[in-house]
Amino acid sequence: MNELLDNRYIEYRNKVREFSENVVKPLAVSQDEKEEFPVDLAHKMGEAGLFGITIPTKYGGQGLDYLSYIIAIEELARVDSSPAATIAAHNSLGITPIYTFGTEEQRLRYLPALCTGQELWAFGLTEKNAGSDAKGVETEAMLEDNHWIINGDKMFITNSSSSIAKGITVQAITGLKDGKKELSAILVDRSTPGYSTLPIKGKLMWRAVDNGKVIFENCRVPESNILGKRGEGMKIMLSTLDGGRLSIAAIGLGLAQGAYEMAVDYAQKRKQFGKPLAEFQITSFKLAEMAMKIELARNLLYQTCRLKEAGLPFGKQAAMSKLYCSDIAREIAGESLQIHGGFGFLRENHIERFYRDQRLLSIGEGTSEILKMVISRYIL
Repeated sequence: MNELLDNRYIEYRNKVREFSENVVKPLAVSQDEKEEFPVDLAHKMGEAGLFGITIPTKYGGQGLDYLSYIIAIEELARVDSSPAATIAAHNSLGITPIYTFGTEEQRLRYLPALCTGQELWAFGLTEKNAGSDAKGVETEAMLEDNHWIINGDKMFITNSSSSIAKGITVQAITGLKDGKKELSAILVDRSTPGYSTLPIKGKLMWRAVDNGKVIFENCRVPESNILGKRGEGMKIMLSTLDGGRLSIAAIGLGLAQGAYEMAVDYAQKRKQFGKPLAEFQITSFKLAEMAMKIELARNLLYQTCRLKEAGLPFGKQAAMSKLYCSDIAREIAGESLQIHGGFGFLRENHIERFYRDQRLLSIGEGTSEILKMVISRYIL
């Protein structure tokens, strides 16, 4: 794709790739083993301009377009999905809703610090009984004396429990309207009394990502902390997820690219029956199929970014991109591991981590089953 991109994209890709290779990759295996969220790395990613990529410079962001952002995610995931997920969740789900739906006062209050990597913001949709069913939330926010009193909890929330987690945009029931739940989005600072978090450990994948449970016990925040208008919670959450799906697709694309490159390298070095694996047709054909699927995925994802930038509808293409990139990440990671054979099972070889990390992609920010429902509704 580089042949068709402006030089600014090529230069930006090279910049992020250099950072990923020199700063992120050396830490990947140890951070995965320790299952710790790397605060120092988050600060370095902030210094490299990876937070607030699409936010205007007025609010402390980089002022770049969405394709630049997707390229950054892709390059990070090419070496390690955990920091890519941190950047994706913070940019797409954390700060984008504040910029898109927030008042000017809210933007100026939150965005500058959130664009530095010194603080992170979370997106509070998922609960024990709510995920794919976004309307199934049970967290409540009752209005009392010009304050929201929030009670409930959220699960599997990225960037929620580390020392630099600043707060969350929470979807909560704010009343009933025509017999149905009225859902609103509210900004809640972590310093609010009654706000607590619990890190989630023992994960199969993304072991260096800060995932946690967020608990609200009579959290009291000003009425002005509502994001957008009362009752617009679903609108805000679902529109945010459309953009977020592109970042998850970018993780899948980058992971597939990295797994493919590892397979090519290993197939050329590893010898069996007197010749490199790459000289066996069954292996070379695997590599050819990997290259083709990566090319198709990148074309689809980049085209969707262009639709978004042009202000055109992109919901269907976002669902397709996320679904397809998740699928090829699974396929290519699996085939790359197959080519590595027994050596691929060793933690010192990155493909072992790639094989685990891809498993989240068909579940997070819209399961593959839900995405097929979304696509079918567009085409029917």
